[in-house]
Amino acid sequence: MADELTLEVNAQRRTVTTPPDTPLLYVLTNDLGLLGPRFGCGLGQCGSCSVLVDGVEMRSCITATAAVVGKSVTTLEGLPAYYGARMNVRPAPELHPLQEAMIAEQSAQCGYCYNGQIIKGAELLFQTPQPTEAQIRSAMNGHLCRCGTYPRSLAAIQRAAKTIAAQSAPRSASAFDGIEEAVHV
Repeated sequence: MADELTLEVNAQRRTVTTPPDTPLLYVLTNDLGLLGPRFGCGLGQCGSCSVLVDGVEMRSCITATAAVVGKSVTTLEGLPAYYGARMNVRPAPELHPLQEAMIAEQSAQCGYCYNGQIIKGAELLFQTPQPTEAQIRSAMNGHLCRCGTYPRSLAAIQRAAKTIAAQSAPRSASAFDGIEEAVHV
């Protein structure tokens, strides 16, 4: 029997009519038209269906939709806005720094894993802003990449960590700060 469920997906309230035990992945892709989470194995083992639920990576292919009612779900499409809100960056960037780094490192090949790699990498960077290589490898364990671009994904996470650190660093006062006001006085 289908129920009307209200979800918060990418900071928007969305109401769907579905049986409560429907996998979240099906609701996200079929009912809400989101393309970030992907069907990979259907068993929660590959990571291609990953989403953030209250900031924690979750495999949407094995998560019942009813289990996320009252929680915040963030997909790949909502990751830049989520980053902007968490880091107080306004306006939110078009891409999360990790998405930009994945592009720069040419990590995405066939597209099977990139959603899960980015979602898990973003979760890691929120929890551990400057992760070591060992921490990255440990966090990414369980995300399967059919093309074997693991070294590129690792490099992308390291690059994104540097970008985020640079964006988060307080600006030092410059001798030229405020010069416009002084000139126009």
